[in-house]
Amino acid sequence: MATNQAKPPTVRLRRLAAALRRLRADSGLTREEVEEQTGVNPGTLYRLESARSRPQKRTLIALLNLYGVTGDLRADLLDLSKNADGQGWLRPYHAELPEEYAAYISFESEARATRNYESLYIPGLLQTEDYARAAIHGTLPTATTEEVENRVRARLERQERLTGESRVELWAIADEAAIRRQVGGPKVMHAQLDHLQAAARQPNITIQVIPYDVGAHPGMPGSFIYMEFTDPADPDLVYVDTLAGDLFLESDDDLRLYASMFDHLRAIALSPAKTKGLITDIMESLKEKQT
Repeated sequence: MATNQAKPPTVRLRRLAAALRRLRADSGLTREEVEEQTGVNPGTLYRLESARSRPQKRTLIALLNLYGVTGDLRADLLDLSKNADGQGWLRPYHAELPEEYAAYISFESEARATRNYESLYIPGLLQTEDYARAAIHGTLPTATTEEVENRVRARLERQERLTGESRVELWAIADEAAIRRQVGGPKVMHAQLDHLQAAARQPNITIQVIPYDVGAHPGMPGSFIYMEFTDPADPDLVYVDTLAGDLFLESDDDLRLYASMFDHLRAIALSPAKTKGLITDIMESLKEKQT
């Protein structure tokens, strides 16, 4: 049996699920055959292998016995299960955030590198507080003040990953529309673009813009974030935020598709140096609108 998964999935839970999938594949057993030998029904096993549930200790031991897992690997997987629900980065108020967004924050907090493409917004990790508040107000007009402030606070806290000892490597690509749309007005946008210029000088941050004149490109259908993790046992993950709901993609086909798409966008975007020049030009035009 498995316990109900009330909290968002964690990197540890995904790592355990990937290990269970791999062990069953190596054993050549179907889920039905696993049930015959352990009593773990196929539905439960599916939830365990897809990180939808954390296994109870006796369930995990039964599976590890069946797969012949011993030694350090057995100890590591038992420890993963014990700590799989640990949401180390999440703050208490994050319980008020949408579940999918809270899950994304958990994954992002442990990512080694993030590749972010945005078609209409400045990437979240690079937003100023005023820009973030204006963007959230504009896209969620029915949200309460508390809901808006919770999201702004979460966005600013996420940016702590860009500094400190274990800095995330961020490669951000935005469509030109994102840096021209005056979210919050000329003054807020000018400060936002100035913040981008400062961020681009950090060694762990790369910023590129796709100019209008490239025409149609693969990123036009929408934004996405591709996350890579330090431990090779943690599968890469793609996060897609849509009106129909947030998606987490981790199949090999999806990962190849989005990795290839990002490489294509990187190739057609302006170089970081030319991106800086375009942003400077836009900042000059915004100065004129403030006078």
